[in-house]
Amino acid sequence: MLTKRLIACFDIIDGRVTKALKFQDNIDVAPAESLAAAMYDTGIDELIFYDVTASAEKRGIDIETVKKVARRVFIPFTVGGGIKNLSDMYEALKAGAEKISVDSMAVRNPKIISDGAKAFGSQCVVLSTQVKRTGKTPSGYEVYIDGARLATGMDAIEWIKRGQELGAGEICLNSIDNDGTLSGYDLALMKLAEKNVSVPLIASGGAGTPEHLKALFTGTETQAAIISSMLYSPRMKQNYTVRELKEFLMGSGIPVRPAS
Repeated sequence: MLTKRLIACFDIIDGRVTKALKFQDNIDVAPAESLAAAMYDTGIDELIFYDVTASAEKRGIDIETVKKVARRVFIPFTVGGGIKNLSDMYEALKAGAEKISVDSMAVRNPKIISDGAKAFGSQCVVLSTQVKRTGKTPSGYEVYIDGARLATGMDAIEWIKRGQELGAGEICLNSIDNDGTLSGYDLALMKLAEKNVSVPLIASGGAGTPEHLKALFTGTETQAAIISSMLYSPRMKQNYTVRELKEFLMGSGIPVRPAS
């Protein structure tokens, strides 16, 4: 059985990690490079870096912060935000990323997925999508872009199916409804996704307790979970260590890589 992965996701603004509630009201947490080093030292499996205002501000990714973070971690490192073309992908990979996440730009120009997959391999391309339960699409879930600011009218499940067809090697589903609420993942969304795509899925939005991770990994086939709030959100009454979470999961019979 494949081990499940725990991922720290950095929402970056001006070189610093922030935490939001439903993609709004970001609270400052720490400098990106120092928090990255702390997460790596405690045994996190992967790190995702989103320059969350790049698309809305119509600028490129904060490549200098990418470089600083990459120098501090030696685990799979995914970078997204402000990626507009193959040149941007190449610059992020050259700066130390192992995978590129495309989101708003992929909606505007789906060819970026296939171009990236052909140039760097599907394993390098992660389709990240911001999803809200609106009831306005066949699946009930709608795709949003630009930091969850703009509704697209696109059906989320049809979009991730197309993303897989275009060459995305992994899909991250960000639940706008659950983001930062600490109420648990949107399991219905993840179950619907796994019925429609075969690439690895990452769940994002809602984790607040170890039991939420157990529910995700035992109730769905999701391979990885973003657990940022549990690790360092100022809104949490109690933050957890990676070791605590992994020991809980192992005790529940869920395979994970032991914490360092």
